[in-house]
Amino acid sequence: MNPVEFDSVFNESRHTWSFGSPDILPMFAEGASDRSRVDTFMYPPEFEDFSGNGDRLDTWVFDEASRFFANASQPGSKLSAMMHEDQIVFFFHLLGIDSNGHGFKPYSEEYLGNIRYVDSGVQHLVEQFESYYGNDGKTAYVFTADHGMNDRGAHGDGHPDNTRTPLIVWGAGVAKTAPAPSGVTAPGHDAFSKGWNLGQYERKDVNQADIAPLMASLIGINFPLNSVGTLPIKYLNASDEFCARAAQTNALQVLEQYHVKHDQKQKTEMFFKPYAPMHQATNRPEQILARIRQLIDMRRYEQAEQECSQLIKMCIEGLRYFQRYDWLLLRSIVSMGYLGWIMYSLLFIFKSYVLLAPTSRDSGANAHRLGDSGLVAVIGLLVFAMFSLVFYKQHSPGMYYAYVAFPIYFWTDILQQLPLIQHLCSSYLRMAVRWRPIAFAAIYVLILEALVYAYFDRRVYSVAFGILAATWPLSVSAKFRRQHTMLLATWSGFCLVTSVFTLLPVERNDHLGLVIAGGVLITLSGLVAWYFSSSFTLPPLGASPKQAREAIAIDRLVILVETLLVGIATFLGPITSKETERRGSLPRLHQLACWAILIVSTLLPFVHGSRLNRSARDQHYLYRLVTIYLAFAAPFVLLTVSYESIFYFSYSVVLLLWLSIERALYYEKAENQLLAPTEQTRLSDLALQRSISSTARPKGAQTFAASRTLGLSDMRTSIMFLFFVNVAFFGTGNVASLASFSIDSVYRLITVFDPFMMSVLLLFKIFIPFFLVSAVFGVLNRSLELPPFSLFLFVLSTTDVMT
Repeated sequence: MNPVEFDSVFNESRHTWSFGSPDILPMFAEGASDRSRVDTFMYPPEFEDFSGNGDRLDTWVFDEASRFFANASQPGSKLSAMMHEDQIVFFFHLLGIDSNGHGFKPYSEEYLGNIRYVDSGVQHLVEQFESYYGNDGKTAYVFTADHGMNDRGAHGDGHPDNTRTPLIVWGAGVAKTAPAPSGVTAPGHDAFSKGWNLGQYERKDVNQADIAPLMASLIGINFPLNSVGTLPIKYLNASDEFCARAAQTNALQVLEQYHVKHDQKQKTEMFFKPYAPMHQATNRPEQILARIRQLIDMRRYEQAEQECSQLIKMCIEGLRYFQRYDWLLLRSIVSMGYLGWIMYSLLFIFKSYVLLAPTSRDSGANAHRLGDSGLVAVIGLLVFAMFSLVFYKQHSPGMYYAYVAFPIYFWTDILQQLPLIQHLCSSYLRMAVRWRPIAFAAIYVLILEALVYAYFDRRVYSVAFGILAATWPLSVSAKFRRQHTMLLATWSGFCLVTSVFTLLPVERNDHLGLVIAGGVLITLSGLVAWYFSSSFTLPPLGASPKQAREAIAIDRLVILVETLLVGIATFLGPITSKETERRGSLPRLHQLACWAILIVSTLLPFVHGSRLNRSARDQHYLYRLVTIYLAFAAPFVLLTVSYESIFYFSYSVVLLLWLSIERALYYEKAENQLLAPTEQTRLSDLALQRSISSTARPKGAQTFAASRTLGLSDMRTSIMFLFFVNVAFFGTGNVASLASFSIDSVYRLITVFDPFMMSVLLLFKIFIPFFLVSAVFGVLNRSLELPPFSLFLFVLSTTDVMT
């Protein structure tokens, strides 16, 4: 059941009784060496419903504990006998606070009320233990959490709010903290704990991994096999000798893990290099252990504990060293693979989409390749065989073979294309203006680096939108500005509007007003599109007048239906949220309606644009984009909790404007070359390598598209596409962490905890803007009369520079 099997305090105990979530308890029970050693008491999965107050989960745990103690109180029962043995553990998993944090956010009344409820519930639970065991003083209590939570109810990243957790320990074997003198702040406190009003007591911070050896020491069991924690001695109320010997046991346990890793690597590595600090002449582990034993014998327990702590730290560093032992090799291989892929794909692009004709006498697959390329292939196979032999001798994972296979294949093929590289170099040297391609490439790489920086600071996209709004209209010709004044002005305006969203925080609370505003904007845009749809709704080629009218009517009806679905989703989503909050559960009818809208709206453009619809290929490109935009708008609005739907509207308009300007620039370029083609709008007419009427070009001239190859100007289109892809993912959150995308957005469709389905819905929402930019890019690639996938392949190969 567990991806990685692990030992635990529960597994090392004589017996463990666990109460709580069906998502957590089985990990420990199924992973135990003896399944009967860990008993689980779990509520049904449907109890984990984020629509209601999560304190019912904790109520179930407390009530089940009361029933458990009632059963154990029967004299002479087997359960009573087991509970009076030593080395036993009770585990109470209280999920309510976490559920209310996700569902209602921290600082909500539900969240704060749940804290108060757990506080009183734990107090009652402790009273039950003390009553059952007759206040014998032999029970230790450990209260902690596995993670924290930020203000928006998420905990998926490394922010201190998510990684700081409480640890409160009391009872048998636990040292009591003596208060500091009046007016003196005890050690360990900082600004974070200043407001606790506990400054008179020492704050003893530990790592989460340290809790396992602490629990093991408190009940006298073996430390878990895989534990890398350091026993926090300050927590123990025991003799100095016990603490020193417990620390010694802790050090021996971690040292044994180091020895296992060391021996495994030494046995398999052909050129083994040990962890140097553990092999110094005066600092070997056996020497340190000898000093520890000597110090204990001399009753210098504090110094012995310090030596144990130092040995544990050194062992953990050694474990980390062996975990990263192959990193240099793997990083080198992977880096060579990336560089090889970039070079390989760029050569393919030059050969297929830039060079007009092969210069070699050979043709086809052998053009621009070495005559003795077979020898290069043999050398590549020998290199792969050499690496494979090394990996086999070292018992390396199977993925290592794949890691090395890709760079060898790429670089072998690159060496076979040396004639092509020579031809490209000679072509460059013959250029009259050599600085231009270098300048374009340098600017391209700088923009890629800026996009990398934007992964850490989303405001870069706002700056980029501002630059695009100001510079692109100024970089075109004066004639183009006169002819397309409104288009360029609208572009600048919507670029500035869209730039606002990457300035907004990704931490956002529910704002139904913004949800409705965005939905209304999209609905109005759909109505505008429907009103003007007669200008971009085309009948199938060769259709009779009656068939043409019917086809146009159906196409316009599809736009109207999609707009209606967006309108319904705009108000159904907030109503569902309000009803869920009022009832404490997701209304079944609302849930079914939301699912129906999501499925129907998403599938409608696929069905209407599939082969089932014979006129799909003859649709106007603008009609096709509008139907895709509206189809994904309905599910996006349903999955929106704040300003995301407004971003969707603004971003979609910017994409459409980008497409329009690129098309207009392309046709202006054609006119300047006296090869003015007739502008095409049908998808079937956006054919590659199409011809142009002879009356539109001088006699003997080539068609504009017939010799169309990738040029330096296409680098702008490529980088713009990459920019919009990044904005699609970072416009309303940080795609590097799903925690920045609120899980609340799925609560109108599913509230019972289901990690897989919730993740699918969340990812679907994240990918919707990418679907839009992909559709626009597909139309643009055809509009620019480029070979299929040429621009996309160029973007795909060059983006690895970012990696």
